[in-house]
Amino acid sequence: MSEDTEKKVSLADQDVPDLEAIADALDDGLIDITSDEAMDEPEGDAEAEAFIALQQERDEMKDRLVRALAEAENTRKRGERDRRDAEKYGGSRLARDMIPVYDAMKRALDSIPGDQKESSASMIEGIALTMQELLSVFKKHGITPIFPVEGDQFDANLHQAMFEAPVPGTTAGQIIQVMEQGFMIHDRLLRAANVGVSSTPKS
Repeated sequence: MSEDTEKKVSLADQDVPDLEAIADALDDGLIDITSDEAMDEPEGDAEAEAFIALQQERDEMKDRLVRALAEAENTRKRGERDRRDAEKYGGSRLARDMIPVYDAMKRALDSIPGDQKESSASMIEGIALTMQELLSVFKKHGITPIFPVEGDQFDANLHQAMFEAPVPGTTAGQIIQVMEQGFMIHDRLLRAANVGVSSTPKS
């Protein structure tokens, strides 16, 4: 059996197409998937059957090749998408661990009594600068804070309702208290902002 014949048989016997082997066979002219004109017309019944068998084999090979190439392209696209996601969202876990540090500093500032702020000015300034630096690092990696304010409309995509209460002068769904700000990483929610929501019915 010649080398060319062996290559044909090895390709036909594979359940899953070998793209490299198929490409080599195409380059060597061993596979023609273009049209029926590439085959000689049969002259008898036996040749007609053989001709039909060859056509079927060619069509099967063409179908396997097309499917294999499509799968290879899909795999390439998935790999590219995974790579982009890893670049954009790879820091999510670290960011989630750092956000509580930011929260702790914010609570420390908020807990300083008004009559002690002047005497604690240096400490307050140091904490504020550290918080600002942390936010700058977050921003560098695509992490941005969500700053809801009282009176904003509750958004389930950005906010987490911790409680509901009727408050005069508000309508149902309005934010009445902000307990903890949220964060986004690019277009994904990293942590929802914790808020209280009005349950006052609309008049």
